[in-house]
Amino acid sequence: MKEKRHEVLYRAYRPASFKEVRGQAHVVDVLEKAVKNKQVAHAYLFAGSRGTGKTSVARILARELGVSDKDLYEIDAASQTGVENIRELREAVNVMPFDSPYRFYIIDEAHMLSRNAWNAFLKTLEEPPAHAIFVLATTERDKIPETIQSRCEIYSFKQPTREMLADVVSDVAKREGFSLERSAAELVALLAEGSFRDALGILQKVLSISEHKKVDVGEVEAVSGAPRGELVRQLLEAIAKKDAGAALNVVRTAVSENMDARTLAKLLIHRMRVVLLMRYAPELAGSFSKEMTEADLALAKALSKEPGVNSEMLKALLEAYSQMAYAAVPHLPLELAVVDIAEKG
Repeated sequence: MKEKRHEVLYRAYRPASFKEVRGQAHVVDVLEKAVKNKQVAHAYLFAGSRGTGKTSVARILARELGVSDKDLYEIDAASQTGVENIRELREAVNVMPFDSPYRFYIIDEAHMLSRNAWNAFLKTLEEPPAHAIFVLATTERDKIPETIQSRCEIYSFKQPTREMLADVVSDVAKREGFSLERSAAELVALLAEGSFRDALGILQKVLSISEHKKVDVGEVEAVSGAPRGELVRQLLEAIAKKDAGAALNVVRTAVSENMDARTLAKLLIHRMRVVLLMRYAPELAGSFSKEMTEADLALAKALSKEPGVNSEMLKALLEAYSQMAYAAVPHLPLELAVVDIAEKG
């Protein structure tokens, strides 16, 4: 078990068949039917944010088409951006497959190709050999030339929901011999920002240092650098009471402990959302009991009864979060939001 824990989880648990792919039924269903009906296109564009399964689905498609490892080529366009690289590909693509029906090319980070490279590639996409299939994977579809997009079947990959990510990390942890508290799984999912790969990367770190079979939320906080639950609760309560001094002191403590300010804001937004939902949709309270610690849940219930807590607070925090990635002082937008909320009290 100890040796298995050091495997790269996102590779060890990468989906190996269409049935194992989560959250992309709108893509998988169409591809499965295309394979079954032998109506496979020669060029696909898989677009979506990082870690959503684009290259995994491309590999599964190749496997379903009977493509062997010898005839599967993966190209990282981030490091092979030039026209010479594409010219080499154009020459190679005309060679017949070794022992498969197709030569299958996966071009990852396709948006990184240069304009000249795209121009060189266009002719191949217009008149591909019958034995060639291309899958272009990108996180930035808008950077793919329209002339290229028009020659591809385009599939948009959705970000998995937080619930789905939490289920995945819980399942993987169980298969690795660990039990993950639901609140710990929810925190991993929140930190992963819609990426299966990032979620399993965080889980990898947690399992590698855990001394127990049952992993709690504190271990996730310690490994990920996420602010401690107590700090988030203190900040949430101070903002709810419009106590700018107390709230600013909590932010300063978090910064002094090298905690990520955007993660603090994200957790704060999540908790404030729960407070408002508990007030206006109390029937949802039961579902939150699974994803939050008892302390977080108790505070949320108490604050949901405070008339001063309103949607304007959440809007201010959302605005601060959107500005933090570009701020010269990362935590400054959060401090300004705290002051604005207090002044409006």
